Amino acid sequence: MNEQVTARPADRPRPDRPAGQGPTEVLHSAEVFDGEPGCIARARALADRFLARLAAEWLAVFGERTRGDLMLAVSELVTNADRYTQGPYLLELEGTAERVSVTVYDSSTALPLFFSPDPARPGGHGMEIVVALCDRLTAERVPVGKRIRAEFELSS
Repeated sequence: MNEQVTARPADRPRPDRPAGQGPTEVLHSAEVFDGEPGCIARARALADRFLARLAAEWLAVFGERTRGDLMLAVSELVTNADRYTQGPYLLELEGTAERVSVTVYDSSTALPLFFSPDPARPGGHGMEIVVALCDRLTAERVPVGKRIRAEFELSS
């Protein structure tokens, strides 16, 4: 596993900054998974540590519902990458006091299918759930396959 976490101490909120003026950089964390057993749980643990750091170091404010929504989005996006691709995938988390993005890169160029809500349909609800949870979702092809990014606006 390759994990990268970066934080620039000079960009953290300081008491001498005006209220509401947070860092200009983002907190970043990423890890590569290869589909081994337990990687979805490890992705959630990475996200949990990231959100704790974001709250402590960037003074991000989010309620339990937002935190739960973020964790569920991580689970759904990583599960899809694990289930539908061959090869490794990358979970990348970025955040500030105002927003968090959850991005998954995988080796498949097939973009996700988005279905209308249908409780009678068995399966196929992962992207439907992510769309309902996040403020913005993008899916695009990139040179290595595809990138899916879910963005969340945080409370202020």
